[in-house]
Amino acid sequence: MKNYYSNGKLLLTGEYLVLDGAKSLAIATKFGQNLSVETIAEPQLIWGSFTSTGVCWFEAVFDLKNLRIVNCTFNSDKEGSAEFIAETLLAILKEAKKMNPAFLDSTQGYVVKTALSFPRNWGLGSSSTLINSIASWAQVDAFTLLWNSFKGSGYDIACAQNNAPIFYQIKDEKPSVKQVAFNPDFKENLFFVHLNKKQDSKKGIAKYRESGKDFQKEIERISAISDQFLQVKTIIDFNQLIAEHEQIISSIIKLPPVKEQLFEAYTLGEIKSLGAWGGDFILATGTAETPSYFKKKGYQTILSYSEMVL
Repeated sequence: MKNYYSNGKLLLTGEYLVLDGAKSLAIATKFGQNLSVETIAEPQLIWGSFTSTGVCWFEAVFDLKNLRIVNCTFNSDKEGSAEFIAETLLAILKEAKKMNPAFLDSTQGYVVKTALSFPRNWGLGSSSTLINSIASWAQVDAFTLLWNSFKGSGYDIACAQNNAPIFYQIKDEKPSVKQVAFNPDFKENLFFVHLNKKQDSKKGIAKYRESGKDFQKEIERISAISDQFLQVKTIIDFNQLIAEHEQIISSIIKLPPVKEQLFEAYTLGEIKSLGAWGGDFILATGTAETPSYFKKKGYQTILSYSEMVL
């Protein structure tokens, strides 16, 4: 049996603008996804996807010779369907095989199991961790597999592969990844709060693309803020950077910052959206009283910096 593990991700700076070359700070999380591959005699690919609690939420059988779906089931009443998920998975596998014709070229078959270590609605990269692990199994470039299968910046693939914070930047249509030391003295004042809904990053990207404007000045400033995230020594200075960053992105995508939308009365620190605005996790700076504030507001999933960051 072979096992492949990929880290989850969070984008701390550069949301949206990372698509157009902004230097962005991203972190790998302590949560991720494991993919195991076991060889069997039958020429089939038997797939099972499991939640963080061990429940199988998706199953599919593929005919290996023709790479087609035989059957599939999807145990959920939420978005998507078994057929849609199976077709998406099949498209990724076909793209990987196109990149490496030797992939899945076997008279034997495989049982593949994926297991998340975080709830699916957390938005820490269930798709990106899957693509990265399939790329490792197929021995192909994960960034190319992502871009040929989906759209996105690729920072999530970089996080999947790096066990440390990174600067991520697209230069000449190629990913640039540099591990950095982001370990702020005030990390006990940083919290990650889940907004109880999963954001569709594709919709967020589409909204960003709607304007069609040149954001070169904003890209340069966000890149500078990414550098400053590593340099600031106090939570006060960090809060100022967060507030400026939120205003820049707000002006671009024409949406109010999450603090204005949901937490206008929050006075313990600043609040920053992460990744695609509107869902998943936010970063909140504050004090020991911060978790109780959000719990009273109905947000029960609150992780400290040390609990989240790898």
